[in-house]
Amino acid sequence: MSSIKQLAGQTFWYGISSIAARFINYLLTPYLTYSSLISTANYGQMGAIYAAIPMFNIIFTYGMETTYFRFMRKDHDHDAVNNTATISLLVSSIVLSVLLWMKQHWLAKIATLEEFPLLIQLSIIVIGLDALSTIPFARLRYESRPRLFACIKIANILINIGFTVFFLSYCPAKAKADPGSWAIIVYRPDINPIIYVLLANVIASFLTLVFLSKWVFPKKWKFNLQLWLTMMAYSLPMLVAGLGGMVNETFDRLMLGWWLPSANGYADEQRGIYNGCYKLSILITLFIQAFRMGAEPFFFKQAEGDNPQKTYARVMKFFVITVSAMFLVVVLFMPIWRNFISPKYWSGLKVVPVLLLANMCLGIYYNLSIWYKLTNKTMDGAKITLTGTAVTILVNYIFIPHYSYVASAWATFLCYFSMMIISYVWGQKAYYVPYPWKKLLAYIGIALLLFFLHHFITGLFENTGFSLSLGAVFIIAFMLFIIKIEKKEFAQFPFVGRLAKKYF
Repeated sequence: MSSIKQLAGQTFWYGISSIAARFINYLLTPYLTYSSLISTANYGQMGAIYAAIPMFNIIFTYGMETTYFRFMRKDHDHDAVNNTATISLLVSSIVLSVLLWMKQHWLAKIATLEEFPLLIQLSIIVIGLDALSTIPFARLRYESRPRLFACIKIANILINIGFTVFFLSYCPAKAKADPGSWAIIVYRPDINPIIYVLLANVIASFLTLVFLSKWVFPKKWKFNLQLWLTMMAYSLPMLVAGLGGMVNETFDRLMLGWWLPSANGYADEQRGIYNGCYKLSILITLFIQAFRMGAEPFFFKQAEGDNPQKTYARVMKFFVITVSAMFLVVVLFMPIWRNFISPKYWSGLKVVPVLLLANMCLGIYYNLSIWYKLTNKTMDGAKITLTGTAVTILVNYIFIPHYSYVASAWATFLCYFSMMIISYVWGQKAYYVPYPWKKLLAYIGIALLLFFLHHFITGLFENTGFSLSLGAVFIIAFMLFIIKIEKKEFAQFPFVGRLAKKYF
């Protein structure tokens, strides 16, 4: 149980950074969606550029983060891995940034933002700066320094938000109150407001790199070519998998721009609504992000111990319980969560449960993916991801012209669901883990049953207070049921263990 507690502790701290940082960042969602300066079309343009940026982030880092954790195991010289990985990212980030700047029309065409060159240029700067911080952040994670990691991550978001508010609220108010002030130089009402969002991001990314300056450069400028070639053989399939994964995660906002009519800003408005509603999956996406950051180095370290498969199976069980409860918290309390975005985006709320289920499948897939990482079969992982990518592109291509972002939501679910199933079947043959799949399916099924039951009952009695009260009863009943079934597991946790012992 100590290993589970260790993972829980690391997930807590990475969760503090990831959840706090992303939650603070998500505060920009109501700020931007309720802003009179930003239309749904503007928000759609922002969604497009922030869908394209992660794609290039994957190319710029080419799987080196996961490779770093893999090669920092006992059978490799840690200093050599640190130096080689750091030098590799430094050189490639500079070279790729220059190439992308010279061919920036590629990025503009992908994001369908050819008329906003400054948006594209600022995005390239963000991509380059973020790539340079990859290994420093990985070093903090491997060295189990989650507190420092958390502080820098949160500082990044606070700076980002601070400058966003400065550019979009303070400067316009100052320029309006005093037309002769310096604010008219900083803020121009004729500029696309999303440019100021990107400018704030550039400043935050630069200052983050300053905070990480101690780890940006290698201890010694000694590059081990043989080690690098071995690392690249491991990481390049991760690049393919990463690209496929990012297509699955963000490309739908780009495809909406490609395959919906662009006249009168219709495509931008549709992806703006979808982008806003996507944010309502915040609880599950934040938890998955925090879990992944703690779990990846944890899983590799556990592989060196005795019977790691048993630990992996228990981690999966706790993970499924947690995301099932989070699913219910979001869908049953939707009258509260929907206020997170402006009412002009509420027409897209119907896709939120689908996106939540999609992210649950993604989180389970992250758990399952340990088999190909431990067995050095990363190409198999790439094949699984590319299968999901094919599903994403095919479903979006066929159905977006008819169903708009509803098609994108279902494409996301079908993509992650197929990846989860394939990874489970394939992984159990290559690296068997005794997952309690009957229990896991039961827990997810019960959560879905409660959701549909709640939806049916509240459809007969439309009252917000009643809906929230019934949702609370269902969530409490679900958790008590879980505690009863898993009372032996929860006995290791003081409060829950006492509750289980007293009542069950």
